Amino acid sequence: MNKPTIKKITDLSPHRLIAPGTPTCAGCGALAGVHQIYDILGEKSIFVNGAGCMTLLATYPFTPFKGSWLYTAMACASAGAQGVRDALDILMEKKRRQSDEAMQVVVLTGDGSASGMGLSATSAAMDRQLDFICICYDNEGYGNTGHQYSRSTPYGAKTATSTKGFHGVKKDLFAIWAAHKPTYVATVTAAFPLDLAKKIEKASKMKGPRMFIMLAPCPPGWHFDPPHAVNMGKLAVNTGIWPLKEYIDGKVVHTLIPKKRVPVEAYLKSQGRFAPLFLPGNEGQIQAIQAHIDDYWALVPPS
Repeated sequence: MNKPTIKKITDLSPHRLIAPGTPTCAGCGALAGVHQIYDILGEKSIFVNGAGCMTLLATYPFTPFKGSWLYTAMACASAGAQGVRDALDILMEKKRRQSDEAMQVVVLTGDGSASGMGLSATSAAMDRQLDFICICYDNEGYGNTGHQYSRSTPYGAKTATSTKGFHGVKKDLFAIWAAHKPTYVATVTAAFPLDLAKKIEKASKMKGPRMFIMLAPCPPGWHFDPPHAVNMGKLAVNTGIWPLKEYIDGKVVHTLIPKKRVPVEAYLKSQGRFAPLFLPGNEGQIQAIQAHIDDYWALVPPS
């Protein structure tokens, strides 16, 4: 009797991440972005993946990349990256690896970790000027455990733990990371692939801490149909609610300024999670969100 053939994920060619049947949600904005990033960084990268949605890509003993993959607890991906980077540097120093075998160490973490329990480890890594790339896929909640609110959840969003709408304010992780004065910080989204590609390529040629916050529209958590995932990313940028920008050489530069911003109501209406904002008597909350966006862009110099 012939034994069944098992297709290893690492046999997939080239620079493709996942095998058919991998348990990720249809329309996942994080997965779309990781695909694009890996196409650029390729096999000469070691991904250190903090617990979260993207750890569902790996099924023991297989990993989703042709390159290397390390799984860590949610709070310590950046600490794990330190160990990996140190090990690689020691191997280079001992001539056990050649210069053309230099590897990028890449942290992959969700917003729950990046803006909460993992913030301390990442802050310490930046303080040490760790030579790594850190990618936060921001689906604005703890998506892997039922989409509870995180410190990246926007005001008014309904989650499993804020059923009447979140009353907090989304933490400005870009400003927090930039305050550490790392080599590079950028916001991206898979809905604008050219902007994403340019930033990843730029960062790949640098040394030191290089930080990315990637908006990751989440169909089950945000309550929209999977085919509209790319449109969610475009609306986020075109309403101005998700500025595409980068911090480099001590300055913040916006890489895309919408010529005419779409009213934020169009973005909010497209997602069921913002339904509480459209209940009678809440009109002022939508106006306040729009005013906050307008105030932000009023301070951005024209391109």
